[in-house]
Amino acid sequence: MSNSVASTALRHSLQLRTLTPADVGGVLHIQTLCYGADFAESEAVFTRRLQAAHHCSWAAQQGGQLVAYLAAYWSGHGKVTPLEGDFAALPQASVLYLHDMAVNPAQAGQGVARKLLQVALDQASARGVRQAALVAVQGADRYWARQGFVPDPLQDGQQQAHLRSYGEDAVYMVRHW
Repeated sequence: MSNSVASTALRHSLQLRTLTPADVGGVLHIQTLCYGADFAESEAVFTRRLQAAHHCSWAAQQGGQLVAYLAAYWSGHGKVTPLEGDFAALPQASVLYLHDMAVNPAQAGQGVARKLLQVALDQASARGVRQAALVAVQGADRYWARQGFVPDPLQDGQQQAHLRSYGEDAVYMVRHW
């Protein structure tokens, strides 16, 4: 392999790393591409989330550019972060809460989302956490079902209100392993 071909392959290989406040501009760009304006969250909220000690968010970078992200944190069963809400800290966190995962449409179908999800689940397992939860929006419940998540109706009225902040079709889902 020539040096130019090798450097091009290296430059375009996928790298996973911790998502940081410096990534927020790229996150918001990907969010807008994937969800449209209705689900785009503010820069201030996303920055606060990534400054929280209990976040465990991941970035996928390719060719030096953010191409996907997974915003996640340690939480509890049945707890939903509302749209534009901060990641609430729980002293006895027992759930990996996947708040948001998006892949730039230009990288769709390349397994980036699967890799982000796996690294987060591996991190949870290493902590002894055996449950993940999320809110599926815009019909994504079908995707999450293929990843082993099942709908889990919320009983708490406040958490139901948080769920409704994502629209009437939002579904709270969990996965145990």
